[in-house]
Amino acid sequence: MKQKEHNSSVLLKGILKENPVFVLVLGTCPTLAVTNNLVGAFGMGIAALMVLLCSNILVSLLRRVIPDSVRIPCYIVIIAGFVTIVQMLVQAFFPALYDMLGVYLALITVNCIILGRAEMFAGKNSVGKSALDGIGMGLGFTLALCAMALVREVLGNASFAGIPIPFLEPYKIAFLVKAPGGMLVYGLLIALVYVITHGKAPRKTSFSCEGCPSAGHCHAGACLEKGEEN
Repeated sequence: MKQKEHNSSVLLKGILKENPVFVLVLGTCPTLAVTNNLVGAFGMGIAALMVLLCSNILVSLLRRVIPDSVRIPCYIVIIAGFVTIVQMLVQAFFPALYDMLGVYLALITVNCIILGRAEMFAGKNSVGKSALDGIGMGLGFTLALCAMALVREVLGNASFAGIPIPFLEPYKIAFLVKAPGGMLVYGLLIALVYVITHGKAPRKTSFSCEGCPSAGHCHAGACLEKGEEN
């Protein structure tokens, strides 16, 4: 029973508690680039989810075979292979989506969410858990993109998935579909997710890594504590 609950937490943490976009603040390039249209945002999210799932599974299968000294190059080769497959499938079956996403589809290869999960999770855990992590993080990424696209497209372009909304046309805020508008919506959604997951923001006199989901995977916390003691 405990194992089942643990697997559930692995799957669900990427959706909100450790959302790769709004909590870990990863993958900001495609987040800002493709979220002015809901169709493009959803397509990018599903493509990244498939790459995440497949690369996590293969990295986990090969984790005892790949030498530590070359693990990062190997992970990149694995990810690039799956990105190429996804890119070819999208180009063959969804040419309009392929044209919409453009170069950002190929750039999934260097998306730090995918490489980060391979390094931090799949390279250290079983195939089952790695698959669940890939699905959870992929769903979190997709939901984050769609949430941003929903706000930006509806309010900024007076449309929904490319379908015009006539009664919003006179009130649309064109600023939101541009890059500065994307940054504004991004920041507001990060704040909203923080309030949902943590409640009211605490007042702190100094920066701290306390509460950061990635604190255990870096040395920033130790460095900051050392600096505060000095």
